[in-house]
Amino acid sequence: MRLSSVNVGQQQPVQNAKLSGATGIYKLPVTGSVTITPLGLAGDAVVDVQNHGGVDQAVYVYGETDYAWWSAQLGDELAPGTFGENLTISALESAILNIGDILHVGAVALQVTAARIPCVTLAARMGDPGFVKRFRAAERPGAYCRVLTAGEVQAGDAVQLERYTDATISVLEMFRDFYDPHPDEETIQRHLAAPIARRARADVEEKARKRRSA
Repeated sequence: MRLSSVNVGQQQPVQNAKLSGATGIYKLPVTGSVTITPLGLAGDAVVDVQNHGGVDQAVYVYGETDYAWWSAQLGDELAPGTFGENLTISALESAILNIGDILHVGAVALQVTAARIPCVTLAARMGDPGFVKRFRAAERPGAYCRVLTAGEVQAGDAVQLERYTDATISVLEMFRDFYDPHPDEETIQRHLAAPIARRARADVEEKARKRRSA
């Protein structure tokens, strides 16, 4: 695999989205090297800090395989960064990743922590009020990552996938289970045993609390 595009966005207004009225989802490819820190890409705007960004969701990755599928479905060629991802990776299908997997991008190491859950900002960016449901049905969520090794990346860098060998769940399982308001105890424990992002862990713990108090 290769890093086909590095994408950075500036804060700008967006209609029919979150209360702030602004977003960093409109990302464009950049040339040259870009520094990745524990909090994400240098110069990249994160506006909705309640749901995005932070050390456990510092970098969002999406695959060219997913882009090819979407282009066929929408009948239009989509440019890198359309889904708001920081890194577009060739030959990657995001649903096959597991939580804990490590993507080595040049000298940078990223650990998969969460599936991307679509929201109204994505629908606004795509110009389709029904896109949240469409994205859910497609089951091509992309993946958030924490930064294990910071450094610089640029388009063309080699990308290697290192599989996580401890207790885990797949990105697709995490994506599907998010929409289950009443997961069983086994599902809850599988999620909590994996190195999931803090926001996701808090959500699962809240579901567990409600289950045990019912």
